[in-house]
Amino acid sequence: MALGVSYNGRAFEGWQSQASGITVQDHLEQALASFCALPRVQTLCAGRTDSGVHGLMQVVHFDTPLQRDDNAWVRGTNRFLPETIAVQWAQRVPSSFHARASARARRYAYVLLESPVRPSVDCGQVGWVFRPLRQDAMVSAAQTLVGEHDFSSFRASSCQAHSPVKHVLRIAITRRGAYWRFEFEATAFLHHMIRNIMGCLIAIGTGKQPVSWMAEVLAARNRDAAAPTFSPDGLYFLGPVYDASWGLPDRTPAFDWLP
Repeated sequence: MALGVSYNGRAFEGWQSQASGITVQDHLEQALASFCALPRVQTLCAGRTDSGVHGLMQVVHFDTPLQRDDNAWVRGTNRFLPETIAVQWAQRVPSSFHARASARARRYAYVLLESPVRPSVDCGQVGWVFRPLRQDAMVSAAQTLVGEHDFSSFRASSCQAHSPVKHVLRIAITRRGAYWRFEFEATAFLHHMIRNIMGCLIAIGTGKQPVSWMAEVLAARNRDAAAPTFSPDGLYFLGPVYDASWGLPDRTPAFDWLP
């Protein structure tokens, strides 16, 4: 079975199961076990998210001998989940499908509030900057990162990826009122890669650094060359990109809510 899962990550210690049990994966697997009346159900996800990061369409797969309607999997699992996690869709898939390995790319969005005053009603759901941002400077700097590069300068020290070389397919920066939306699509991402890129883009957007600085940071291949890691609050995992032949949904209703 494959599931599309959305969650508000603010109360959780990331996606991946931890001894504390306070992760999205822990809650999902407990809910599935309760629904299936089994001791344990193990899931594999398309992409792990950090503590505080949200998910609009995380995709997981798991093996089960149970035969249930797709809607029954959605309703039955959600019955045992906290209100900040919800299965959006369920679909039986061939055994050759793998939530992570079958993905051609991953998509993220970062939502940023530009305001003299900190967030309130959207606290924990958006990043925040109080200085004005220059869109042209950030767009120019972002294009430096498109393509296949060694992203060691944007890699967390705890990153477990085998290689720092990743292929960024697209970075788009748009604005709606006081809210900025940064979209990232790549074959894969390193640990903290987007949050470290965001720190650099904001440094350039606020005029602290010139546009050319992004190329210098990239070429350095050294984490110390980049800006500090930015807040997880506004980061959303939009989900993986699969070949259409799998027939899986590529969005959830929350896509229409995100600025």
